[in-house]
Amino acid sequence: MARSIGEILCDMGFVDDAEVEEALRVQEREGGKLGDILIQLGYVSEPDVLFAIAEQTGMEVADLDDTEVEPNVIDMIPKTFAETYRVCPVGHEAGVLVVALADPMNPTVLDDLRFMLNLEVRGAVSTQAAVERAILRYYGAKEDETLATAMAEAGFNPDDMEMIEDIKKMENLEEAVASTPVVKLVNLILLQAIKDKAADIHLEPFEGAFKVRQRIDGVLYEIKPPPPPHLANAICSRIKVMAGLNISERRLPQDGRIELNVGGRPVDIRVSTLPVVYGEAVVMRILDRSNVNLDLGNLGIRPKDLELIRALINKPNGVILVTGPTGSGKTTTLYSALSDINTIDRKIITTEDPVEYDLGGIIQVPINPEVEMTYASALRAILRQDPDVIFVGEIRDLETASIAVEAALTGHLVLSTLHTNDAPSVVTRLVDLGVEPFLLSACLEGVIAQRLIRKICSECKVQYSPPPEELMELQLRPADVQGRTFYYGEGCKTCNQTGYKGRQAIFEMFLGTEPLKLMIANKVPLSELKRGAKKEGMRTLRDSGIIAIYEGITTIEEIVRETVFH
Repeated sequence: MARSIGEILCDMGFVDDAEVEEALRVQEREGGKLGDILIQLGYVSEPDVLFAIAEQTGMEVADLDDTEVEPNVIDMIPKTFAETYRVCPVGHEAGVLVVALADPMNPTVLDDLRFMLNLEVRGAVSTQAAVERAILRYYGAKEDETLATAMAEAGFNPDDMEMIEDIKKMENLEEAVASTPVVKLVNLILLQAIKDKAADIHLEPFEGAFKVRQRIDGVLYEIKPPPPPHLANAICSRIKVMAGLNISERRLPQDGRIELNVGGRPVDIRVSTLPVVYGEAVVMRILDRSNVNLDLGNLGIRPKDLELIRALINKPNGVILVTGPTGSGKTTTLYSALSDINTIDRKIITTEDPVEYDLGGIIQVPINPEVEMTYASALRAILRQDPDVIFVGEIRDLETASIAVEAALTGHLVLSTLHTNDAPSVVTRLVDLGVEPFLLSACLEGVIAQRLIRKICSECKVQYSPPPEELMELQLRPADVQGRTFYYGEGCKTCNQTGYKGRQAIFEMFLGTEPLKLMIANKVPLSELKRGAKKEGMRTLRDSGIIAIYEGITTIEEIVRETVFH
């Protein structure tokens, strides 16, 4: 068992037991690293702690301030990698790259670098400040890396047919997949997407072209310049290797996952391959767990809507549904709701396909159709586990819907998702599935429809007066907006010239009030149900969007794109 930093410092004679105990009390009270606390208390110096960490980890100490690193060694780690993983190369000998770590106590960084660089890597002990100074010193003058600069650094030109032919002539696909240009390109595509906070990466082979696109704030953007089309097969196969998929199987779709630890943050990448005419299309969904805020209060929900949502999720029983298209933030809203009610006196069980984020204190059950673990079979088992709250990933069929309704009627709170265009349409959808209207009216407590709208970039936000034809797209007349201020984004470096940066949800809240429950039980037409909901105070998605425009959060164009008038 490895000795603690405190024990090592004591053995070295730098501190005594009383001083370590004092530092441990501070650590228990305020948190932080023991070595940093001992430095703050004035008992040891930074070099003392570095030597202790080196003794504990078996690494050498790197003095970055007094060492001059050769340019060819610096070039072995791209700027993007150095900044993301907070490392700096210090030497290369006998085929081993030595890197100084800002956090020597995080050994997963070395594993990731070996995996990403396809090199043997050894760590050296340094401090965060020293590593940051070294990155600034060696990489500060370099321009931010793009696919073009990565290709150049990797030693090839997209137009260099001789190099591409060499890769194509490699004896087998495994050899091409492990080649430096392919490894470096794939790593850069992944890291750039994580840095840009992209939700998805699309790799699409066409005749004579290979497109790479990433979805940022709900919109796809093409990465320029694209990788050479001749490398499409090797690049897609490299991703399949990273995801643990069968690279020789190119006739069937495959699903896998890549787990990375980028700069101390866990990133889960879901990989899906699809056979197409000119090879395989690959889509990677990026789940950056550090980039997800599972706090209802921090999702940008209007105070009145937040009050209604909290009232719904604190009900003792009933069905609460969140609806919207794929990528509209339903899962984030529901996870945040579960986190909000996750107290010691509540037993919460979820069933998901797949489990996207780990929620402490909540039992999470993954769906596995291959062994007949469906939503319906999972739900039956969950009901025997004495839950208070049940979260069902999605209601897809009558069997799942019936069990959810039955659970709600027997005293459980059931949360789930459905795919409909608006909140009242959920009633029609469930009745079409086969749920009896009188049962639905008895248990449906509320439906939340939502969309994610892009927010105007704060760096290039300017005021303007919309022309009458633009207002008419929202059924507004100049007289309706008298005294209102409108904004749009001109486009800048911060927002990639789009005028938008970040997203926020807008909501439509259909509450199970007595008049609406009566209408559901009486099977009234959808149009009448919508009128009744508006009379009961439901604000439509379009109306919520117009409020966001008036508040200067988004643009008319964005609300027209994301909502419909009804």
